[in-house]
Amino acid sequence: MALAIFDLDNTLIADDSDYLWGQFLVEKGVVDGDYYERENSRFYDEYKSGNLNILEFLDFSLKPLADNSFKSLELWRKEFFDKKIKPILLPKALNSVEHHKTSGDHVMIITATNSFVTRPIADAYGINTLIATDPEWDGEAYTGHVSGTPCFQSGKVERLNLWLKEHHQTMDGSYFYSDSHNDLPLLERVSHPIAVDADEKLSAIAIERRWSQLSFR
Repeated sequence: MALAIFDLDNTLIADDSDYLWGQFLVEKGVVDGDYYERENSRFYDEYKSGNLNILEFLDFSLKPLADNSFKSLELWRKEFFDKKIKPILLPKALNSVEHHKTSGDHVMIITATNSFVTRPIADAYGINTLIATDPEWDGEAYTGHVSGTPCFQSGKVERLNLWLKEHHQTMDGSYFYSDSHNDLPLLERVSHPIAVDADEKLSAIAIERRWSQLSFR
């Protein structure tokens, strides 16, 4: 059994769920609109350029989880999924997921976006194993802090290694589908790195290293 690992944002879906969640909170009036939209855009630009300070971003992005009741968050998340995520699910991506399942591979998502936002998206693709950035939970509410290692850049490798150890699995024959140069640490570790609708930096590297490239769009 090989691992078939998928990045989420701009890979399995046709946009960035972390950024869209922030925009959704602005539209709902949950956060200060001008400030939040400005900072959300800044962090997204830094992510695309490869210069994101992940801890600074998480202080920003996880705060609304701590500032609102879990009941409200659940209601907003359902509305967010219906309005923002359903339209950007990708049939070709689902076909790839199903192909790996049929082949007997273990399919998983590994994403920097937090697990509160991404769990319903993983469920929509029928993917049980989700390795995501985990918001800290104190037993009653989110604290606004991150739990453990953020699942970003080399953090994806660290988090995956923990999963491999816990589940007695290896990277033999593994696949990783991603759009982003931020995922190079993990792309370089798998047997079959696959650039999907890749950004310019990743596309250039994929050409140089003769990695597969494809589109789910």
